[in-house]
Amino acid sequence: MFTQAWARCRSNLKANLMAGVCIWITGAIICFSYYKVGYFTDWLDQLGRLKKEHGFLYSALATSFFGGVIPFACLLLQRNVPEGKKVSWLIFFIFFWAIKGIEVDAFYRLQVFIFGESKSIGVIFYKVLNDLFVYCVFWSAPVTAIFYGWKQADFAWSDVQEIRNPRKLVSESIFLLISTWIIWIPALAVVYAMPSNLQIPCFNLNLCFFVLVISYLNSKREMAG
Repeated sequence: MFTQAWARCRSNLKANLMAGVCIWITGAIICFSYYKVGYFTDWLDQLGRLKKEHGFLYSALATSFFGGVIPFACLLLQRNVPEGKKVSWLIFFIFFWAIKGIEVDAFYRLQVFIFGESKSIGVIFYKVLNDLFVYCVFWSAPVTAIFYGWKQADFAWSDVQEIRNPRKLVSESIFLLISTWIIWIPALAVVYAMPSNLQIPCFNLNLCFFVLVISYLNSKREMAG
């Protein structure tokens, strides 16, 4: 299963790396500018206050927009959305990523409770490790694989292979994990280097590129078969 998942990732390694490079450069610029450029700091702090004021509602709406609406619009413009599925896919993207935004916000708060607010290298390391190799492995990747499998099965739970076949679920989860590890290890280090109220906004910018890549690869496979 790992070999098959790696083969899929390797065949699309260019897309993953291109997204990764965009995310890493963008994240590095944002992090550097926040700590070194005064007016940029003030602008981001306003965004942080907006996040603090609206809490989970902000996370749901922002993540839905960056993880759902923007990638869907890009897929639509590239004609990578099958005919007859535009409305259902849009609704799926909006609601799935809104819920995911609340979930990630709650997880980031849990990380602060466990490891604290420190931006030391050690704390950032443990947060990234816990995120990518505990939360993603045992929850995020399998759940995402199931729901994207549901989308691919035209929203018929009885046809979701990831539920009917445990090997399929493991294979799809491994595929998502490899793609996640390629892109998110450096990106999450930047996210956790930011103040808590700015972690969701930074996560959303990274998420936009990541969801676009995963959605493009899945839609390309669906349209081919």
